[in-house]
This record gives sequence, C-alpha cells and structure tokens, in this order.
Amino acid sequence: MAADLVLHEKITEESGNTIEMKIWRVPFSSHMSRGFKYSLVYIVNGERIIGYDNAERRGDHRHFRDVEA
Repeated sequence: MAADLVLHEKITEESGNTIEMKIWRVPFSSHMSRGFKYSLVYIVNGERIIGYDNAERRGDHRHFRDVEA
C-alpha cells in the first residue's frame, strides 16, 4: 500500500511525556474507505497510555493501556 505522509507532529513535554500524531493519504479501499490512515498516541515513561488509529482491516479503534476497543 503506497502512503503519503500528510502530517507528523511529535511533542515531548518537559516531563518527557510524548504526544505524537500522524496522518497518511492512502489509496481508497474497502478497508480505508476515507483514503486516510491515522495514528494519535500519548506516551508516559515509555508506555502508551492512550492511542487512536485505524489500522488496516481493523478500522477505527482505541488503545487504553492494554485494552483495545
């Protein structure tokens, strides 16, 4: 799958916590019907606390610590 990175922002707080956002333009498909793939994550002490993405074949979903919904 060819993907063009549209946005990539990474913010690291003074405390070391990180917020990272990525958006890619991807070909339209039954799995990527909007033509975009995205990822948003908040990391504390090297551990993902919360994240949102639309990984291929899994659609929009959230990661909260070890739980995916």
